[in-house]
Amino acid sequence: MKGYGIRWCAAGLAACLLAAGLVGCGKDGTGNEDPVAAEDGVMGSYQQELECSMGRRTLANPKFPEGDSYEDNAYTRYVAEKLNIRIRDEFEANGEDYDRQVSLAIASGELPDALFIGSKDILDELVENDLIEDLTDVYADYASDYIKGIYDSYDGRCLDTATYDGRLMAIPGTNLDSAPCVAYVRQDWLDKTGLSVDVDGDHCLTIDELELIGKTFLEQDPGESGNPVGMAFVPYLTADDYGGSGYTINAVTSAFHAFPKLWIKDESGKVIYGSAAPEMKETLGQLAAWFEEGILDPQFGTRTWDDITALLTNNQLGIAFGPWHIPDWLLNNVKGMNPEAEFSAFTICDEEGKVNVAHSNAGSGYMVVRKGYSNPEVIVKMLNLFFDDIVNHTALETEAPEVAAYISQGVDNSARPFQVEVNAYTSLLDDYADIKGCLNGEITVEEVHTAESKSIVEAIKRLQAGGETEVNDWAKYTSRMGGIELIESLTKKEQFNWETPVFRGTTETMKKSSASLGKMEEEVFVGIVTGSVPLDDFDSFVEDWKAQGGEAITAEIEEVLGGE
Repeated sequence: MKGYGIRWCAAGLAACLLAAGLVGCGKDGTGNEDPVAAEDGVMGSYQQELECSMGRRTLANPKFPEGDSYEDNAYTRYVAEKLNIRIRDEFEANGEDYDRQVSLAIASGELPDALFIGSKDILDELVENDLIEDLTDVYADYASDYIKGIYDSYDGRCLDTATYDGRLMAIPGTNLDSAPCVAYVRQDWLDKTGLSVDVDGDHCLTIDELELIGKTFLEQDPGESGNPVGMAFVPYLTADDYGGSGYTINAVTSAFHAFPKLWIKDESGKVIYGSAAPEMKETLGQLAAWFEEGILDPQFGTRTWDDITALLTNNQLGIAFGPWHIPDWLLNNVKGMNPEAEFSAFTICDEEGKVNVAHSNAGSGYMVVRKGYSNPEVIVKMLNLFFDDIVNHTALETEAPEVAAYISQGVDNSARPFQVEVNAYTSLLDDYADIKGCLNGEITVEEVHTAESKSIVEAIKRLQAGGETEVNDWAKYTSRMGGIELIESLTKKEQFNWETPVFRGTTETMKKSSASLGKMEEEVFVGIVTGSVPLDDFDSFVEDWKAQGGEAITAEIEEVLGGE
């Protein structure tokens, strides 16, 4: 998915905080509010209705049933029913508009009672200026054993991202390892062209096989579009997180042992920036060769995300790169427009058959509570509700049919007032084992652990029963039996070669130089691929990158790591 990554200017936020004079005050400047009593237990309901104002990030099309909204939907009604909490949205916004709303709320001193924070930098600023509640005790007292087990599965790596001087200042979303970047290829086009690749059936393509697929689709135009494209990528080329890898070259960099936009250590133990490593030069050389041959989109560098989506839906493009779940929210649109479309999941391996991938940042987004709110435990109670009660509910369809319908109909998870995902480190493959076992008759539907997995089993069974294909059912089948099946297979065969990034924070020089360095990186890389910049100028780019802040950033990271 494009993702909800929020880009913040920490220096600008600090100025806003100073201008507003916000240090340690509650929403109305009067300090802590009187708490509302609740019944005993981690999911105990409040004895009188508790209002919780929120800042909500939204999507343009969350797939709400008619009449529902972010403030009033099956999830918020379930919160009211189970916990006696009334959610009131103080503001709702999407993308950069959400960024601005949060920034304005902080600057004005009108923080909602709870809200989502997408950046570690903004969390740092909120903690430094004492604007949010310390959640250490409420997590210890109110988080269910099941929830604590989820966080424990990361061996502290997730909660640590929200911990300051031993105090938990936010509830982090979890981010499990779900590599690799997948190449979803039009299987119906492979069949139509008679192209034979992946003869050993491990769904790992070599660079040469990927090139052959792109060239064949370009030359034979199996989609009969009249204007085919072999491969297409977004201008920013790479992503430093798995969820944002759609339409990037991350699957290709894997074959060259390159880890762009990540801070790693080389064989000598020296900290290096992956985009400035020699392996990245090799990757760009391959892309430049494809561009020169016409296999790579001739409009590369100007083609947007939406443009590439249009290529797929218009039957011009037959390869889509991204995380395993793009059939659920992207390729479903292709299937809707082209009922004959079928996709198979592949990834790209190196010369030794290994798939080189980087560990994800264990924390992903944060839920925070404003300083002085009467009942800071509310955020943990909602955490329990959405990621324990609903997940483990054995009779959700009968006792909470609206919620069950949301899950089966694919209503976006942003509809939940608790707006980060919390899953055990092994949850992806655990859930898939349930789905696969149920479809194979090894366990019954009643033995499937989660409501979502049950919904997926039912969707796949409907698809396998024949009749008119429902796009949502097809999407769930393709993402699970294709994408996750690939991950399971690579895991079992130990084909992954894992790299661990050593730093994901922000240094002082990063605050000043990251934007300009990132712009330079994109411009040079696009130039190399399109041929306007010679490949050997990559070496000059590295020197310029070092001189314009990269060397200072590296030294700062080494200093931080030396103190750990």
